[in-house]
Amino acid sequence: MPHYIAIIDDADPDDGVSLWFPDLPGCRSGGDDADEAVENASEALALYAQDLIEDGGQLPAPRTLAELEADPEFADDFRNHTAILIEWPPPNEAE
Repeated sequence: MPHYIAIIDDADPDDGVSLWFPDLPGCRSGGDDADEAVENASEALALYAQDLIEDGGQLPAPRTLAELEADPEFADDFRNHTAILIEWPPPNEAE
């Protein structure tokens, strides 16, 4: 199964935690804490994919961590934030 890398932004106690996908511009998730943001990430990815497909597109192939770290656009994000893998499609949808 492919995995998309997501970046967890630092938590603001008043605003919660946000998570975003470097390979998927505009695809974001959020929650009261990092666990909730990660839990909501699959749903955000599914909605993003649905919108792309409805518009005649498809999800881009996910890049590896090394590829994203080498991209100057995202290099600082990997030094200053936590990166995680989000499986796509989610395990319950792959069956």
